[in-house]
Amino acid sequence: MPLLVVRAAAVVFAYGTVVHVFQLVTGGYPGLPGWLAAYFVSLTVLDALAVLLLLCRPVAGLYVGGFILVTDALANFYANYVVDTAPGVTAGRIGQAVITLLAVGLVALTPATVRALRRR
Repeated sequence: MPLLVVRAAAVVFAYGTVVHVFQLVTGGYPGLPGWLAAYFVSLTVLDALAVLLLLCRPVAGLYVGGFILVTDALANFYANYVVDTAPGVTAGRIGQAVITLLAVGLVALTPATVRALRRR
């Protein structure tokens, strides 16, 4: 079970790295406040760092990954509910919900996963 959580998290962060690189290559984050755009740009490196940590130092990777996902969910909330005032469901709001679920899942699974990894 612990290795499944670590590997799944690594896949999520690898996907996040690809998404952020793609967004940078295709125009970045126009229309967002500078601080928010800078955070999303930093996720290109932070997501890749999380992958490396999860593969080499899984306990540290879980903690760093949890921090990244929680702050990513908060940043996406701000972008999709404060900056974007469109009514109703949008693609960004669906993405924000998915990121929030991933954050809650990783934060919830981290304590038991860390204990299991330390017993090994």
